[in-house]
Amino acid sequence: MKPGCYTALITPFAGTAVDEEGLVRLAEFQIQNGITGILAVGTTGEGPTLSWDEHHRVVALCAKAARGKCLCIAGTGSNNTEEALLATRHAAEVGVDAVLLVDPYYNGPSSMEIRKEYVGKVAAAFPKLSVIPYVIPGRTGAQLLPEDLAFLSRDFPNVNTVKEATGDFSNMRRTRKCCGPEFDIFSGDDGITGEMIMDPEIAASGVISVVSNIIPKPMTDLVHLLRAKEMDAAEKRHAAIKPLFDLITVKTMEETPFGHVACRARNPLAIKTLMQVLGMPSGPCRPPLGKMTRKGLDVVVHTAKIVQAKNPEVFAPIAEFFNVDIDARLNNAALLEELCYAVY
Repeated sequence: MKPGCYTALITPFAGTAVDEEGLVRLAEFQIQNGITGILAVGTTGEGPTLSWDEHHRVVALCAKAARGKCLCIAGTGSNNTEEALLATRHAAEVGVDAVLLVDPYYNGPSSMEIRKEYVGKVAAAFPKLSVIPYVIPGRTGAQLLPEDLAFLSRDFPNVNTVKEATGDFSNMRRTRKCCGPEFDIFSGDDGITGEMIMDPEIAASGVISVVSNIIPKPMTDLVHLLRAKEMDAAEKRHAAIKPLFDLITVKTMEETPFGHVACRARNPLAIKTLMQVLGMPSGPCRPPLGKMTRKGLDVVVHTAKIVQAKNPEVFAPIAEFFNVDIDARLNNAALLEELCYAVY
């Protein structure tokens, strides 16, 4: 895959339906701001709550929007290999450049089984399509190990990239050692992308990013600066956007009549909430994801206000493209009340 920054594109909703117009506008916003590529229906795109008809429609719209402008990846993974094959066939037919296969969740195959009965079968069936394993054991309860990834890259030329979201640097270094210098490792965690790129034993090619839904240009610029080893400029860019990385998962301690309860708003809830605050096409998450608590929303808004005050250029492309007043929206109390639960 081409090195750079790929956006794991959110899927906007209007009421109970996919907001197709909003989806295309979001893709156009990414492209206008120089993104390397877009990923349709990943975790951030709420793939688990889309019907297969909706899934295919989102992939087709993203592939069309990206064609000739940037690369397009489709999330076609499943815990059912037959479903993954069918989804990959559709993605290939509508012209995506690659597919992303998340490790099979819940049924817990071994790494060898993931290689032989899942990734290998998809790679063999679609030799002209880049097949990207997505290793995220914290979400799936399974993990394709570096050794089996190396077997795949040896046996299938189209398995030449991994999305690495283990958070385990020793695993990443092992992947590089097993798979060799030409293999592409992409970060699946925005906050550690810089470390992954600059560590010579990992040498990541870029990131498949969540935060780039909101800030595609700053994230793309950061990756290019890091890969070019322009460290002064990279550090300045990183400092401007670093607070937003903490919004991918927002943790709060909530007070209830039964005592304190830890609440964790996981991706894409906080980022999608911020997109609603900023006036971007988004809509709510689909159940069972819902809203943030008031404390969680306060974290999101406070963080955005800090970024806006210190580095207004970060959100300026949003204001221009979507014709919104960032400061006014961040201070609109009535808007904010609608975006959180009134009580825990």
